[in-house]
Amino acid sequence: MASGTPSPSEYVKHHITNLSYGEGLWTIHADTLFFSVVLGLFFLFFFILAARQATAGVPGKLQNFVEMLVDFVDNSVKDSFHGPRQFVAPLALTIFVWVLLWNIMDIIPVDYLPLLSYKLFGLEYTRVVPSADINGPFGLSIVVFFLILIYSVKGKGLGGFGKELLFHPFGKNPILWPANILLNIVELIAKPVSLALRLFGNLYAAEMIFILIALLPWWIQFIPGGAWAAFHILVIPLQAFIFMTLTIVYLSLAYEEH
Repeated sequence: MASGTPSPSEYVKHHITNLSYGEGLWTIHADTLFFSVVLGLFFLFFFILAARQATAGVPGKLQNFVEMLVDFVDNSVKDSFHGPRQFVAPLALTIFVWVLLWNIMDIIPVDYLPLLSYKLFGLEYTRVVPSADINGPFGLSIVVFFLILIYSVKGKGLGGFGKELLFHPFGKNPILWPANILLNIVELIAKPVSLALRLFGNLYAAEMIFILIALLPWWIQFIPGGAWAAFHILVIPLQAFIFMTLTIVYLSLAYEEH
């Protein structure tokens, strides 16, 4: 905080408050946007660097790592999506790496970057984990939602998609059309909501635990902090993988006829 020694409740509240501009629906969380863009550029820089250094001979460590990552994502797409993969595979790779980088930010000690941003720029609030801000996961899941609609029309045609909304799951009886439409709308909305809340819930809980550990005396923090960080290292790639896999599955379900 700017001055004085905060109470535990003030400390926690301070660390879970975003740097915001605007009010109501038009509030912008500048720190979430900033770190999302920076991590996205970081991702692009290293992949472009690996592409430029790619060789048919003995590959370097960076090329090996990128090729391993691309093969892993490509195999995941092949296993789940049976339509054209020219767009879905790069999308899955982008989602996996970007969400992974979001989550990795949670490993940085909770006071380091907020204190640095206050010292350098006088910013009172700085949250550095985009996936722990509900707006980050929801922004990504809304993009997936619109892609689900696009692939539903692309795979079935506009008429086929409309028939699915009317006739699935209870059949073609006109009396059941309202129930079919309602259930399909609920199913469509539930996909991005569950996608976002799963990522947000796990990372927000992890962030809160790190903040609570930071309230302990400095000489004992490394014991619970180290144990939780070791466990959290498993959660970080797992949540990125789940987000990517569910995106692929949702697009596959949208593309295929039922």
